[in-house]
Amino acid sequence: MNYRILPTLLLAALAVVQTAAHAEKADRNKPMNIEADALRHDELKQTSVFTGRVVMTKGTIVLRGARLDVRQDADGYQFGVVTAEPGKRAFFRQKRDTLPGAPDEFIEGESEVIEYDGRADNVKFITRAELRRFRESTLTDEITGQVIVYNNLTDVFTVDAKPRGSTNAAGDAPAPGGRVRAILSPKETPAGAAAPAAPASGTTLRPSSTLGGAK
Repeated sequence: MNYRILPTLLLAALAVVQTAAHAEKADRNKPMNIEADALRHDELKQTSVFTGRVVMTKGTIVLRGARLDVRQDADGYQFGVVTAEPGKRAFFRQKRDTLPGAPDEFIEGESEVIEYDGRADNVKFITRAELRRFRESTLTDEITGQVIVYNNLTDVFTVDAKPRGSTNAAGDAPAPGGRVRAILSPKETPAGAAAPAAPASGTTLRPSSTLGGAK
């Protein structure tokens, strides 16, 4: 028998967050809302395991997969690990902060395992990882690799072609061949932005042979 589970007590516990002194994006301080077919919750350990068509939302963040393991530390930070069904990939989506009037931007990612770290505010995509950036509905950037780590606070991502510490059957480091692939579009100039300043009229560059010696 399948159940849709959204327990009030659990969500109240997950809504407890730590207030930080530095600037943070709003999603970090939003409660997790989770739907699944089944749940096993350990109140003492503050851990929960959701299974079956799991959908987690946290502000603009959306996570989907077959299983979600959630824990909360003593400071109230939330951590989640999403696992996909065999042969499939879990899904992540989040709206990015943009300047007023600028087009909406979104980050989407897929991999077999997705780890969300509420304390560091980053997302790690593990195995068959893919990260995409959209401006409105237009795909602008696309990155693929084995491990991708996206930092939501700094908008910095790192990509590995092979999992860290991976070895071959002989125990040696893997042979080269795994590659990171990226498609990066040029950044659009916001409407109304000033054009680059032109050089002052009459200013010319002197030949290098006269530098420091011409009067």
